[in-house]
Amino acid sequence: MASKAIIGLIFTLVFSLSSSADVVNSNASHPSSYAVVKGDQRVLYPHIRTSDEEVAIAMIPFEAIAPYLNSPKVVSKDELNNAPYIVDFAGEHLMAGEGVSIYVRTILKPDYLAYTTYRPGKTYIDPETDEILGYEAKYIADNVIMNLGDPATLRITNADSEVRRGDRLMPTSEEEVVFDYFPKPPTKFIQGSIISVLNGVQEIGTYDIIVLSKGARDGLKVADILTIMQKGKLIPDPFFKIKNELVKLPDQKAGTAMVFRVFERVSYALVMYANKNIRVLDLVQTPEE
Repeated sequence: MASKAIIGLIFTLVFSLSSSADVVNSNASHPSSYAVVKGDQRVLYPHIRTSDEEVAIAMIPFEAIAPYLNSPKVVSKDELNNAPYIVDFAGEHLMAGEGVSIYVRTILKPDYLAYTTYRPGKTYIDPETDEILGYEAKYIADNVIMNLGDPATLRITNADSEVRRGDRLMPTSEEEVVFDYFPKPPTKFIQGSIISVLNGVQEIGTYDIIVLSKGARDGLKVADILTIMQKGKLIPDPFFKIKNELVKLPDQKAGTAMVFRVFERVSYALVMYANKNIRVLDLVQTPEE
């Protein structure tokens, strides 16, 4: 989308983090983030600030999180189902791409000129309770309004994939993009699970984007640092008096992650460091002191 393209051209993100520490020591008086405002040219490179450490510094390209700062979204089922939708395309297109006009129903009195096309994605479920935490709205394209009406006419200005009839539109996000992160542990103990990974890999590693089963309602904030715990295997014990009784092996520290985008009940986090294979359903928690 337009904001993604602009962000991707601006900066390279530099993160400083110990590759072996689970807790990032930082000045408690610092705010958790700094939002760039119009006319502020002080910040030339987005980065994480930490106290001096006699360890290696991890360099992470800004492109690792840039595509996920505004889209995709996590929404409620009704929010997506009740959003305006594409009913047809101009011309003889079966699917549409950049430059094509689309006809959209139920944009009657728009407060915005820019709209983003989304498509239903994954359903996020808490692995502990089986409760639905939210629905992924996958980013498809950016659009601008050309003519109002029912249907309204919009033009696709940028597309990540082919646009289809029935795709949903929401006003383009105007969230402030945070460039300056001050990592810190959460203010209270939090334990959750990795419920998805946004780039589709099976084994998660450094710089991958993970979806967590905890969000703002649980006390997570942008720049919170969490320890990733590799979930211990469940194995049969052939030597116990109850033959092949199942035994759970201990969880093991597998890396660290930093939360960079928070929704009500889930969060996006960047894997800052990994020393073991990480998988969906592994745990995340507040670092131990």
